[in-house]
Amino acid sequence: TMKFLCISVGFFAAAAGASAFQTSLPGHHAARPQVQCGMSSVIDLRPSSTGRDVYAMEEWARGYGVQTAPGVELVTEDRQDYGVRASQGISAGSPVMFVPASLVLSSSAIQQEFAGGLDGAEQILTQVGAADRLPLFRLMVKILREYELGMESPYYAWLNSMPKLFYNGVAMSDACFEALPPYVARLAFNERQNFAYDFDALSRGGVPLSPETTRNEDIAKWAYNIALTRHQVVIPAVEKKISPLADMLNHGTYPNVEITYDDQGNCMVTAMYDIPAGSPLTVSLGDPSNPSPMFATYGFLEDDTPGIFCKALEHEGAMQELAYDFKDMLFGTQTGEISAQVWDVFLYKLLKDNNDENQTNFLTAVRNNDEGTKQQVAQQYFPYTLQALKDHVDGTIRLIDQLIMKANTYDRTTHPRVVIIIAHNELVKETFEKVQSQLYAMG
Repeated sequence: TMKFLCISVGFFAAAAGASAFQTSLPGHHAARPQVQCGMSSVIDLRPSSTGRDVYAMEEWARGYGVQTAPGVELVTEDRQDYGVRASQGISAGSPVMFVPASLVLSSSAIQQEFAGGLDGAEQILTQVGAADRLPLFRLMVKILREYELGMESPYYAWLNSMPKLFYNGVAMSDACFEALPPYVARLAFNERQNFAYDFDALSRGGVPLSPETTRNEDIAKWAYNIALTRHQVVIPAVEKKISPLADMLNHGTYPNVEITYDDQGNCMVTAMYDIPAGSPLTVSLGDPSNPSPMFATYGFLEDDTPGIFCKALEHEGAMQELAYDFKDMLFGTQTGEISAQVWDVFLYKLLKDNNDENQTNFLTAVRNNDEGTKQQVAQQYFPYTLQALKDHVDGTIRLIDQLIMKANTYDRTTHPRVVIIIAHNELVKETFEKVQSQLYAMG
């Protein structure tokens, strides 16, 4: 049986019969809560440092007016990874958590706070085509400013509860990329490149922080990863927010709570369905049918993900011509089911590579949803499409075996992310073996 450390966060519980939390709170204008005795004045960012001080963060959040429903509690197995659980049942539509606007980190409010101090850095980002990422950059800068303030920061307790070690693409090394399949390696590398753009803007853009901070890649990467993995998109490319304590909600393939913001900027967490006692409280951080982007961005792998990308990067051109996306090109993790779009793309690439007269007919049929013509062409070329898929799946399994062997040669002390990389690759292999069985049963 799994054992959890439970920390009650059921403070400010709504009175019996109340249908919602208070929105006028004494904590809004309260002085900064007293820092717990024994806290260091400097946040130790070394991955080898002791566990996260989540208990002090919980007390801090209480002082600033965060409220939760009765029975909502933080849980952990190892004092490193935390989540939120309901020890009591929660009815659909009921409030689960309330975070006052005064505590929420808002990218638009940060822009006003720095009063033009970020203009130089933001111009650098805009020049490299990263204007849509400016809200994330502002959150990173705010986190760095609060980090510089140390115990004088009202967010000290929250920052001191943050992870020190991340497992996403931003944190990965070149050796990590070399042990990943091409598609997820590309996604992970892109995440690291996005950070590189932000770090360049931070170090060259005249941001009003100390040079010791703006030129320290390790500190900047830690702040960036907090912003990246804990924000909610409120308005795409315009507004991102982080709500302390609500940011402890983990991703779920089948989420049961949602985060919204009211007109005053307060964060509201609400039950989407009836939630039984003992259930983890989870939100959606992305499309669960294709876990690779979430793996690259957040550094986790869900056990119950329903599908994975078929890994056919060499078919990307055909996929785009058919107006399909990576999220359409899936193999089912449970049964090895092959999506119809995968069959279409493999067939279309065969027709195109051989300049077959049916190439245009098939492309037109797919775009016009002409299932009759599609099926006619598919039946005519089925043996060839089947063989192409077999070759792809067999080759991918061989590649994954090589990548697992490579990852197993890494020293896990210097490459702590190898564990999750191997887990990812093993999921891919197991899925592809199920697909392989399906294909060879067809002939």
